[in-house]
Amino acid sequence: MTDETMSVELTPRDITGKAVKHLREDGQVPAVIHNHGKASVLVQGPYLTLQHLYQRAGRHHPVVVKAGGKTYTTLIKSASFEPHHNKLTHLVFNAVSKTQKVEAEVPVRARYAEGNDASPAERSSLIVLEQLTSVPVRAVPDKIPDVLEYDAELLVADGDQVTVAQLVVPDGVEVLEDAEHPVATVYEPSALQAANDAAGGAAEPEETAAAAEGEAAERSETAEADENDEKKEA
Repeated sequence: MTDETMSVELTPRDITGKAVKHLREDGQVPAVIHNHGKASVLVQGPYLTLQHLYQRAGRHHPVVVKAGGKTYTTLIKSASFEPHHNKLTHLVFNAVSKTQKVEAEVPVRARYAEGNDASPAERSSLIVLEQLTSVPVRAVPDKIPDVLEYDAELLVADGDQVTVAQLVVPDGVEVLEDAEHPVATVYEPSALQAANDAAGGAAEPEETAAAAEGEAAERSETAEADENDEKKEA
């Protein structure tokens, strides 16, 4: 968790329904604060301000929202975008207690040794397939990390893998994903290409990984069978 405090001051709004399109035309983004079972608070703010806020906070960094003379500690629950231009059109904030644990989705990223920008496997022309880009966690708001890292230097040879259990997790944070779930796995380029070709070139990462694992297992079984045959002939 960074020490940076993110905050924004928003204006209460009484415009709802289809009329909010006029807000957007005026450069405003409608938003709502869900407040611990109390009545939701309807707010609005400048597009650039809220777009920048969402890019920085995501759905894991606490945001202090001031509106109508009140202050709320929140997490961004969801964001809506205009599909053609990916333009922010709506935000939903969840008010949270500073002392109560909440759940949030935290990004996952590789951490390399100083001076490196790729894993040993990638530097050897192997491919590292990331199977998780984020994980759910539970913690009090000010303990939620901005990112969870894994040691990419562990990825050296074909078949090497980093799991959720190997993420660097700070004290006070509980990861809610299965500890054995792979985060990143090393593959031979030929295995991935064969898997992607078999899926028509449109395989999802986990589908590609599963197919590549099957391809690798098949090669291993074939090699073992050949070795047994050679022993019989001998």
